[in-house]
Amino acid sequence: MENLKKLIREVPDFPKPGINFYDITTLLKDAEGFQKTIDGLAEQFAGEKIDTIIGVESRGFIFGAPLACKIGAGFVPVRKPKKLPAEKVSVSYDLEYGQDTLEMHKDAVGEGHRILIVDDLLATGGTARAVVDLCEGLGGKIIGLSFVIELTFLNGRAKFDGYNVKSLLSYDD
Repeated sequence: MENLKKLIREVPDFPKPGINFYDITTLLKDAEGFQKTIDGLAEQFAGEKIDTIIGVESRGFIFGAPLACKIGAGFVPVRKPKKLPAEKVSVSYDLEYGQDTLEMHKDAVGEGHRILIVDDLLATGGTARAVVDLCEGLGGKIIGLSFVIELTFLNGRAKFDGYNVKSLLSYDD
């Protein structure tokens, strides 16, 4: 999987000075690289029974939906506020620079549903932690969390003791 790193563009000082942004659009436009990414995500949890893939807005949709098709699971989007039409549940969480909120349909996850949460990036872990809380609040069982990229130097994994967390690629600084 390390060969996928060459398909990810690094943009220094975006969105602000001192931040190195890992741009996945260059990976997505490479058909072979995109396919290898989906295959790699599927291999991480091969043999696990997964009912539902939860994709986090918005890049989690890009990876979660094709992964759900590949493994034969359903797909549920977790969205920013005011994007879902039916009855929903929400969670607010802290970011480095403020607070954010995520929502999902109340009927998207049921008691005992076996869930895999998918997103492009694990950084500080706040967003993924909020999604875990949403899903477990509805009775879902988290089988694991799967990321394309993990920024290990931000220690986001620490928010998930006892959970099966996997990433295809990691960056140490």
